[in-house]
Amino acid sequence: MQDNFIQFIYLILIILVLVMLANRLKLAYPIILVLGGLALSVLNVFSNITIDPDLIFFIFLPPLLYEAAWQVSWKQFWKYRRVITSFAFPIVILTSCIVALASNALIPGFTLALGFLLGGIVSPPDAISATTIMRQVKAPKTLVSVAEGESLLNDASSLIVFRFALAAVITGQFDFQEATLDFFLVIIMGTLIGIAIGFLVYLIHHYLIRSTSIEIVLTLVTPYIMYYFAEHFHFSGVLAVVSGGLFLSSKRQTMLTYKSRLQGVNVWTNLSFVMNGLIFLLIGLQLPSIAQQLGETSITMAIWYGLAISLVLIVTRLLCTLGASLFTRFISRFIRVADRNPGWKGPIVLGWGGMRGVVSLAMALSIPLFINGQPFPNRNLVLFITFIVILVTLVFQGLTLPWVIRKLKLEDQPGTIPEQEQELIIQKKIAKATLQLLEEKYDDERKQNEHLNNLFARMQLDMNFFRQDIRDIVNTPDNNVASFRRIYLELLERQREILKEMNLRDEFDEDLIRKYLALIDMDEFRIREKSFQEI
Repeated sequence: MQDNFIQFIYLILIILVLVMLANRLKLAYPIILVLGGLALSVLNVFSNITIDPDLIFFIFLPPLLYEAAWQVSWKQFWKYRRVITSFAFPIVILTSCIVALASNALIPGFTLALGFLLGGIVSPPDAISATTIMRQVKAPKTLVSVAEGESLLNDASSLIVFRFALAAVITGQFDFQEATLDFFLVIIMGTLIGIAIGFLVYLIHHYLIRSTSIEIVLTLVTPYIMYYFAEHFHFSGVLAVVSGGLFLSSKRQTMLTYKSRLQGVNVWTNLSFVMNGLIFLLIGLQLPSIAQQLGETSITMAIWYGLAISLVLIVTRLLCTLGASLFTRFISRFIRVADRNPGWKGPIVLGWGGMRGVVSLAMALSIPLFINGQPFPNRNLVLFITFIVILVTLVFQGLTLPWVIRKLKLEDQPGTIPEQEQELIIQKKIAKATLQLLEEKYDDERKQNEHLNNLFARMQLDMNFFRQDIRDIVNTPDNNVASFRRIYLELLERQREILKEMNLRDEFDEDLIRKYLALIDMDEFRIREKSFQEI
């Protein structure tokens, strides 16, 4: 137990080094982690560490899905709901069918049921890699929103397909009508369970808890409760976590205190970073054990099968995303859609961003070793093909996706206000509303209260700045902005030095010093992350 724990500590340290390397190379960290895991597997350093599918499904998947649901914009999710659901359900099912037919035709002894099993395993893209790359190259937020929304739902649809295909392989029977009814039942009941538990958790947060620590710990426990209850009744635990997470995310301003919101973000960001890092590194570490279990199939043929299925997946997803764009143009004549003419550039990026990840490998590993006392047919080959698909799509598509995005020169939808301009409009409206409240409600008190008067004066300075045309502010010469930021950051550093000097004296409480250092950190974050935020 202690040795395994120490090995995981080493793995986390290796993750930190590899992620720093990925940042230096400006690559998505999942790619570097998988390649790093491959290198470690060749060295045979962590050969005793393997992926336990139960560990992935119950320990890793619920919090990662929950955190993703909190990050997704509900407004954007609802706006592009038709595109997202078409990607997450029809495209996943269609991909599973095409993979089933292709593998049945290409691989000797591969039945159609086994083909559907493989299709369910490799059909869901891993959006962590795609969205990481899209943000690095500043792709339009529309594409990022669709990719994030798809990632919340496609795992559920692929797991359902996998469950039905596995039952068909084990029993040798498949009732299409019964499977269809079960499919919708699993989806609907999983969603309802997630929302019901989410509503109960909301009431607990809103009416019972007034402790930041308890609130944050409850957010950590919530996804496991949602997942366990749904899976206990044989419904979709993934959809329970996603639906419950989206519901609670929309209520965050009323159910959590400001301190819980600030501290909770830090806790969840670091937790998901470590979990994702471990998962992608462990994927790379699985190569030797998977390759050694191929049995009668030669490794050359197994690689060829994996490459062929990878090609089928890439082509199928590209055709599906382009087809979805054409269908949107057609259906927009009859119903209202978010974008009447998606074009071909966005669908190409979404199609090329279909990298596979840990959910696929975890599903493959969860295939039982035996059925009715006999070895599960072609289990090791399914595992190896899944690994090749993950490797090819993650590394090949992941490395070329930035190039594809840059070549296509994507732009946001017409009518979208540039982000920098949006920030200035928001700040102007906030300053204006603050001044109005102080003038209308607290004018007399302001004249007698020096602190309120100083606040009023500061708001007036802001409004004087914002009385310029927004576009004129945006077009301020870059050297002026750079000079402002440089001097402001120097001032903040000087403030830190003063506080550190004060902390050396016994009469000052260190907790108060830390409080003001944290405020300076928040100022630095704002000035570094937002070009005009504090001007």
